[in-house]
Amino acid sequence: MSKGGKGSRAETFGGIHAVAAVLELAPERVKRLQLATDPVEPALERLLHRARACGLAVERVGRERLDQQHPGFQHQGVIVHCTPRPVVDEKTLIQRVRDGLDLVLILDGVTDPHNLGACLRTADAAGAGAVIMPRHHSAALTPAAIKVASGAAETVPVVTVGNLARTLASLKQAGMWTVGLAGEAGESLYALDLRPPTAIVMGAEGEGLRRLTREACDHLAALPMHGTVESLNVSVATGVTLFEAVRQRQAGAPD
Repeated sequence: MSKGGKGSRAETFGGIHAVAAVLELAPERVKRLQLATDPVEPALERLLHRARACGLAVERVGRERLDQQHPGFQHQGVIVHCTPRPVVDEKTLIQRVRDGLDLVLILDGVTDPHNLGACLRTADAAGAGAVIMPRHHSAALTPAAIKVASGAAETVPVVTVGNLARTLASLKQAGMWTVGLAGEAGESLYALDLRPPTAIVMGAEGEGLRRLTREACDHLAALPMHGTVESLNVSVATGVTLFEAVRQRQAGAPD
C-alpha cells in the first residue's frame, strides 16, 4: 500500500471529511472505496450515497478488517485509494500570483504531518491559494496529514520547491510581499500592512526560520506574547497570522 505524499505516488487515506472532499471535488481520482459495515453511522451513509451517485463501487467491510488492513490509520470507518492528486509546480504558482493570487503560506521545514494538516486546514479557511514547502526536510502529505486537513488537501495545492530562498525571490518579482514570523523580531505582526499580496513564512517546529529564509523575507515580525510561554505551536501561529491578514483586508490595516 502506497501512502503517497508528494504527488508522485498513489494515495491511500481515511477520515470522513477528507474522503467527502475527494468525492465532492475529484471523484475521478477514486479507484477503490472501503466503507465499514459496523456500526453504520449517518456520516458514513452520506458517503455511501455520494459515492454511488458518482458511479463508484463501494466495498463494505467490517471495521475490524479495516483496522487490520490499515494499522495506525484513524480512518473513522472509511478508506479511499486514489490516483495521485494533480501537481502544481513552482512555475504554475508564480503565474497564478501574476494572475492575481494574493495570499500564500510558506512552511520552512515543518516536519510534523499533523502540523502540516492543520496548516492546510487553516490556509483553506483563510483563503490562501497555496502552501509552499521545501522538497527536503519537510513533512509529506501522509494519510495523517490529509485526515487532519479535513478536506483542505483537495482544495489547497501543496507546492514543493528545491530552493526556498529562490522561490521567495520569484514571488517578490511577481509582486508579493514576503513576511516571516520570528519570535525575536523587533516588529509586531499587527504593525504590518498585510493588505497587499502577501506570502506568510512560518518556521519549523522549535528551530524557526532558517538563516537564508530570514534574509530572503522583506520583513520579519513577531506575535506579541503576554504570558509565560515563549512561543506557539506552528499551526496555531499560522492561524493567528493568516487571519490577521484576513482581518486587515476586510476592515483596513491598523494605523
